[in-house]
Amino acid sequence: MRQLGFLALFLLGMTAQAQSTDLEKDIKAVEKKVIEWRRDIHQNPELGNREFKTAEKIAKHLRSLGMEVQTEVAHTGVVGLLKGDRPGKVVALRADIDALPVTERNDLPFKSTVTTEFMGEQVGVMHACGHDTHTAILMGVAEVLSKNKDKIKGTVKFIFQPAEEGPPPGEEGGALMMVKEGVMENPIVDAIFGLHINSQTPVGMIRYKAGGTMAAAQSFTIKVKGKQSHGSQPWSGVDPILISAKIIDGLQTIISRETNLTNEAAVITVGKIKSGVRFNIIPEEAEMIGTIRTLDYDMKEKLNKRMVEMVGDIAKAYGGEATCEIKDATDITYNNHELVDMMLPTLKRVAGDANVVTQKAVTGAEDFSYFQREAPGFYFFLGGMTPGNTKSFPHHTPDFMIDDSGLLLGVKAMTQLSLDYLNSEQTPRLESR
Repeated sequence: MRQLGFLALFLLGMTAQAQSTDLEKDIKAVEKKVIEWRRDIHQNPELGNREFKTAEKIAKHLRSLGMEVQTEVAHTGVVGLLKGDRPGKVVALRADIDALPVTERNDLPFKSTVTTEFMGEQVGVMHACGHDTHTAILMGVAEVLSKNKDKIKGTVKFIFQPAEEGPPPGEEGGALMMVKEGVMENPIVDAIFGLHINSQTPVGMIRYKAGGTMAAAQSFTIKVKGKQSHGSQPWSGVDPILISAKIIDGLQTIISRETNLTNEAAVITVGKIKSGVRFNIIPEEAEMIGTIRTLDYDMKEKLNKRMVEMVGDIAKAYGGEATCEIKDATDITYNNHELVDMMLPTLKRVAGDANVVTQKAVTGAEDFSYFQREAPGFYFFLGGMTPGNTKSFPHHTPDFMIDDSGLLLGVKAMTQLSLDYLNSEQTPRLESR
């Protein structure tokens, strides 16, 4: 009996090893396609809510894999549903598909020469943030998992999201619109994973942070009302430009004197100020616009409250009036602690212990955060810089470049995260934030 038991365990182990080897072969086999897809998408970029050809390419691929495919989600989004051979949980994988109004400046053989009209101007179009790599990676994961349905206990939902960089003015779009249209339902998603390539992290490395990993982005508009007068007689009016200067100075004291920066980082930036028409006229009004970045919900609430109070009080102190309107752009990209702890061994297994490292929070923003409000999520950063490179270019710049050799690890990570999560009995819950 003992010999039979040992034999059964031995055969089970051999079967598992064979399945693992088959999966690895499928992942390796798709690498060439992933690179080809990435280069084609890079050469044919499209702006947010206008990703028509990109969406068509994705949908055609998913249908060829036998998936249930939904198109025109949030204008140009594509969603594919892959059901495993056994029932279970639902995991979602997300890739953003839009490009930026940036003119590419390098000598890549697949360089973009596309131009289009954006906000009334003729501009170049470029995948200057790596969304082309995200799309190609997820197309590769879809192909691998579709060949390994016997290993899937549950369902994988592939979300190809448009307009991550923001929809055109006057339009709705992006992750928030996808959520509104029910992308996290039918079936209900239990957990979601996403990645972002990084041009300043070496190929082979993965960086992550539990909790607040990317900032909530808010825009604000401050309108100051004074009293117009001749520039030579300022005492006869109320100067909204002077008041604006005092407000700008005051806003920075909220960060430097009222915010506990040992908790998380926070930023208030005035990006534009507009007032006046002539050198010798003190105008009646001034307007400022800017951005707020926060990584903690309590800090966000307190900071918003103090901005509104301070703007009105400073204006009043100098004889004027002012209002401050704050609007949300994206939420905090918040990595669920339990999900991170649960899936970290998977990332270390596919990349190697030494290649999976924690990082500090990023004050950039990501609308992946809206998916994380609906289900526990884990968003991490994938290395895209050639190892040993001493000069890498930041995202959103004309010289931005990614090393294609980094894409395979993205396919491995997202594939294995999906399988390990679905085959686990653990189901993390949303955290109260």
